[in-house]
Amino acid sequence: MKTWNSVAIVGVGLIGGSVGLALLRRGLAKEVVGIGRNAQSLAAAKRAGAVTRTTLEIADGVKAADLVIVCTPVAQIVEQAAIAAAACPPGALLTDAGSTKAEIVGQLDAARRRGSWRPGVRFVGSHPLTGNEKKGPQHARAELFEKRAVIITPTDDTTAADRETLKEFWMSLGARVVEMSAAQHDRVVAATSHVPHLVASAIAASTPEEYVTLTAGGWLDTTRIAAGDPALWQQILLGNRENVLASLARFTGVLAALRTAVEQQDAAKLETLLAEAKRIRDALGS
Repeated sequence: MKTWNSVAIVGVGLIGGSVGLALLRRGLAKEVVGIGRNAQSLAAAKRAGAVTRTTLEIADGVKAADLVIVCTPVAQIVEQAAIAAAACPPGALLTDAGSTKAEIVGQLDAARRRGSWRPGVRFVGSHPLTGNEKKGPQHARAELFEKRAVIITPTDDTTAADRETLKEFWMSLGARVVEMSAAQHDRVVAATSHVPHLVASAIAASTPEEYVTLTAGGWLDTTRIAAGDPALWQQILLGNRENVLASLARFTGVLAALRTAVEQQDAAKLETLLAEAKRIRDALGS
């Protein structure tokens, strides 16, 4: 299993902090540098044992890195990855943890072709399908990636060696890795992550506030993700707008069918719709 000399993490929150913890606790990196804009957050990451050194400057943090992982909100990934690519050592590999991929991958590929990156620096997109509604390095967990899927999005320019290196990296943290195009990734997560967040938010927002103290497990489970950072989620949803709208149209079609069955007291249709939902959910196995 590969041991990295220096890994730089730009954005040491829940995901970035968990990457750092996993690397250090598994002995997979000699140095993990935490890079951010908030000195207090970086100090918390250091106290949590997620990094060995911190800095407020990307160029300083990546100057010796052989791997750079950008774990910032999606609207910042392109800019910060490009800064890192121009300052890290020749031959370094860059990846990210963004919840959208096509726009990020496309813009960074264009930036690389313009020639402002260090020689041999490459970017391959990643998206770990894990996390929760909390944020900050104080919530980081070394086991966050264990048995969870990470999607990587190589392009036609990605070498087989870089594919294998990035795959091995995420697997070394306990994850299972799935490869697909950036466009396919965005279609998939619109249905499995982005629209579910909208639905959870809609349920929470449509519940009369005076009823909230009377909620039970169903409401709590369904709305948990609505507690996520609104600023982060508006970036994700607008960044994947077309796919979110297509997935939302499928959802509203099913919701309309359920409403019609209830309005018409069509017990057979209602049971059929509920049974189909149960079949799909049960297929997950847990």
